[in-house]
Parts: sequence; structure tokens; C-alpha cells
Amino acid sequence: MGTLAFWKATGERAVRTAAQTLVAALGLDSAGVLHADWGDGLSLAAGAGLLAVLTAIATSGGAEGPGITETVRRR
Repeated sequence: MGTLAFWKATGERAVRTAAQTLVAALGLDSAGVLHADWGDGLSLAAGAGLLAVLTAIATSGGAEGPGITETVRRR
């Protein structure tokens, strides 16, 4: 868990998750399903990104990757 490769992969996952959450929240707002302005969307995205990091830490279990079955390549 303490490797640079682990943190790079975890950071990528957190950014990807946050972006997906923001797009989903704003898309649902546009569709009238959920009321989420930019502030709400960014809050949801930040929370999702944080949860992605915490999940990666919790599931690392000594593996090199941020997930249970993942490994990252060292350069």
C-alpha cells in the first residue's frame, strides 16, 4: 500500500469516480430526477472520490494494487 504505484492507481481511480459522480449528479438534475446544483454535485463528487480512496486502502490487503484482484506495474 505504501508504493508510489499504488497511490498513482488510487489517485486515478478517485479522480475517475469523482468525475463520474459529478456527471451523473448534473445529468440527473437536468433530467429532473434529482435536484443538484454545481455545489451539490461537487460535494457528491468529493465524497465519492474520498470513498474510492478509503475503499482502495481497505481492500489493499498487502497487494500492490488498489483493489482486491488488481496489481499495478512498477516502472
